[in-house]
Amino acid sequence: MSSQDPDAARWDARYAAGSPWGREPNATIREVVTGLTPGRARDVAAGDGRHALWLAANGWRVDALDFSATAVEHGMQSATLLAANGDLPGSVRWEVADATTAQPEPLAYDLVLHAYLHLPTDAAVAALRLSASGVGPGGLFLLVGHDESNLEHGHGGPQNPAVLTAIGAVTPPLEAAGLVVERAEVISRHVDGAPRPALDTLVLARRPSA
Repeated sequence: MSSQDPDAARWDARYAAGSPWGREPNATIREVVTGLTPGRARDVAAGDGRHALWLAANGWRVDALDFSATAVEHGMQSATLLAANGDLPGSVRWEVADATTAQPEPLAYDLVLHAYLHLPTDAAVAALRLSASGVGPGGLFLLVGHDESNLEHGHGGPQNPAVLTAIGAVTPPLEAAGLVVERAEVISRHVDGAPRPALDTLVLARRPSA
């Protein structure tokens, strides 16, 4: 999935029409991250930066990557405005890159985030393995995604079951990379105006301290 492929072009067009997600971070990500000591973070498939910018606004030094060049451009513009207003005490380094092939700096990050990155199984495993390799000693890997149960019992999200997340598919690559799973569950997420909540996969995994 390079920035030249049809999927990236489709997302370029979507971001060109405006931010699909708004600027507020996901409530679960906010809950988990609030209270952590800011350090170095990697936001994988960051889109136009709603989580990367929120992290940086809370003092994190963030590496943000996405395969949509348009999304990255919009994120950079937003970061420039926030910094000019003095609202970005941390920093964001942006990169147009594919989550399945982009190599993180090994063992370098205090936090690695996968937020609603939905890929077919082989690509998802590749992205998880790469991302896990970037988690440093004591660092945390955080994944939130539309759970496979959401298709039948939840609201919104991708309608292709082949790209939905599942605890049983997420945890083995992380454990194989040396991370210890601390939390793995399906959680409900309120959606304004929806007849029922969305169902998300939540996985937290940590690399043991050296």
